[in-house]
Amino acid sequence: MHQITQYWYVLVILLILFAGLKTINQGYVGVITMFGRYQRVIRPGLRFLIPFIEQINRRVSVQNRSVEMEFQAVTADQANVYFKSMLLYAVQNDDEETIKKVAFKFLSERDLMQALTRTIEGTIRSFVATKRQAEILGLRKEIVEYVKEQIDVLLETWGYHLLDLQINDITFDKVILDSMSKVVASNNLKAAAENEGQALLITKTKSAEAEGNAIKIAAEAERQAAQLRGQGVALFREEVAKGMSQAAEQMKQANLDTNVILFSMWTEAIKNFAEVGKGNIIFLDGSSEGMQKTMGQIMGMLQMKGGSDR
Repeated sequence: MHQITQYWYVLVILLILFAGLKTINQGYVGVITMFGRYQRVIRPGLRFLIPFIEQINRRVSVQNRSVEMEFQAVTADQANVYFKSMLLYAVQNDDEETIKKVAFKFLSERDLMQALTRTIEGTIRSFVATKRQAEILGLRKEIVEYVKEQIDVLLETWGYHLLDLQINDITFDKVILDSMSKVVASNNLKAAAENEGQALLITKTKSAEAEGNAIKIAAEAERQAAQLRGQGVALFREEVAKGMSQAAEQMKQANLDTNVILFSMWTEAIKNFAEVGKGNIIFLDGSSEGMQKTMGQIMGMLQMKGGSDR
């Protein structure tokens, strides 16, 4: 006990030294002041401060931070637009000058957040005020790029950097949403009608083309068939003429009357009329003069054929 009393000052020194030991967590940088004046920054880990003289004024986080924002803007055609967005930001780096800006630019973290959100809201409102409500939904990317361009320099003076701005939702008043739905529906109906008309036109065109091709094919087939029929009839007549010429020549050589051939052809023709007539009435000149006239014509044809053969 006497020894403890004798070395009390050692205990006091140890207590003072232990009071000067401070810990800075990972992801933070400590800002040290002496008598209220900035002194230095300390990194994460166990650090020693001059007891009762140096103080940790603030622990500045260098980690990414996010905040959600909801606000309203008005378009150029006086439509209310409601935004829901998420802001991601962080301290630029852990350099001493940057940490000093972050530590002493604003009175508190709350003041920083208020200034940051109000600045972003004002920037988006100024952009939306130049656009019509029909354009806003398709301008998410443009809005984000405009905000970054406008406030990056300002945030740099505060020691911060805007990492990302996500616009999660853009809505309008119910009346505007209903009118937009009607416009979309009418545009869809119009597009459907145009597509249906074009499909019908294509169908009709293809059908007409197919019908025209079918007519062409049928006409060509009929032409070829008629040509073949004509050639067959011509060949038949030619063979008949040859046969009759030969028969007449042989009968002449045998001193027989060639009129027998003509009479036989006449009766054969009448027989064929009766067989294939199908009950139709066929008028023929059955008088002897008519028969003589017809046989004379046939005989003339045979004589012309015989002359051409020679």
